[in-house]
Amino acid sequence: MVKYSLVGYDGSDASRRAFQFAIDLARCNHGRVRVVSVLQVTEGGADVSALLMADSGTQRARELLDELTAIVPDANELVDVELTYGSPGDVLLGQIEQHGVDHLVIGHTERGALARWLLGSVSSNVLAKAHVPVTVVR
Repeated sequence: MVKYSLVGYDGSDASRRAFQFAIDLARCNHGRVRVVSVLQVTEGGADVSALLMADSGTQRARELLDELTAIVPDANELVDVELTYGSPGDVLLGQIEQHGVDHLVIGHTERGALARWLLGSVSSNVLAKAHVPVTVVR
């Protein structure tokens, strides 16, 4: 039985649907949902990431929880929220191990072949490497 689901959340319609799915599942199983929002830093490396986290991490985490409670009013009772930096697929896979997650829920956004080639596909990467059940919500 699924007790702790992880949702990758970026504010898109697909991630909102994934979040809602995970909440519904948690309610059915008396579980919890871990919501992770991953910010990618392309310039400046680790020093810039550390500075950004120190300056805006706590505030952005509060804003993220506010956004989630706008979708699900009692979300603060069911979710753990984390804002982090890195590659979304790698972060999600790492969260599974670090936090004992037993299910991953991700939203799927349709992209063209060129965008997939240039940017990669988080869902494809996670599906290929995850060692827990993965639900892709469209």
